[in-house]
Amino acid sequence: MLILLPPSEGKTPATSGDPVNLAELWLPELSAARKRVLTRLVSLCRRGSARSVADSLGVLGLSEGQRGEIARNAELPDAPAAPAAEVYTGVLYEALGAETLDEAARKWLFETAVVFSGLWGAVRLGDRIPAYRCSVGVTLPAPVGGLTAYWKKNLPKALDPAAADGPVLDLRSGAYAAMWTPPAAAASRAAALRVLHERVVDGVPKRSVVSHFNKATKGRLVRALAVEGAAPEGVDDLVTALRDLGFTVEEQPGPAGGVRRLDIVVAEL
Repeated sequence: MLILLPPSEGKTPATSGDPVNLAELWLPELSAARKRVLTRLVSLCRRGSARSVADSLGVLGLSEGQRGEIARNAELPDAPAAPAAEVYTGVLYEALGAETLDEAARKWLFETAVVFSGLWGAVRLGDRIPAYRCSVGVTLPAPVGGLTAYWKKNLPKALDPAAADGPVLDLRSGAYAAMWTPPAAAASRAAALRVLHERVVDGVPKRSVVSHFNKATKGRLVRALAVEGAAPEGVDDLVTALRDLGFTVEEQPGPAGGVRRLDIVVAEL
């Protein structure tokens, strides 16, 4: 089973430790592709003139008050690295609370969850990475270019075989979902999940798609599966496991043989 996660904008830098070793990250066959992105990002952020810094801020979609992110990116090859589970600290990862899981649940999580990243492509939560700032919407200098298209080209050869067995649960946001889609042979074993908030308005139940707060629900869902040590053999087993864990799951119609569409319905955010 694979669970596909987005990264978080919020990151906690490691205070000590060796730098990232690209060859030790999950799917080491992506090392060359990762190095190209890392090299271009670092070169972009090491330019020192005021005009260059302003340009780097624009390329990365950062504000003037975020100049520190440029300086951090410039030092990525030598920056201390820590497990991705400790570096990503946004809403989803706070709700997941990997640091409070017992050893068996953490092992399950590190073997199951995959984080998609504009810089690294895809990593496991146990992979050691430095804190960085580079969303998948960024366009870096040639020969990398737009990161969505870059990873869409480079990920399948390495990632398709990893999705060959067992179900794939996609919890990514749209931008990161565009980096890779399950191959046709695995599509029927994959499910994309969204979170709906149900409220009663004037006595009538109304549902709306949750944006920011869907991340907390997804974090709690992954944590529950990790604690359970879930081992579903397909999407039907996965739906059963989620319902047994207390989640309200509804399936929406989709194309035959395609990725299945699941809704988690919540009354409280």
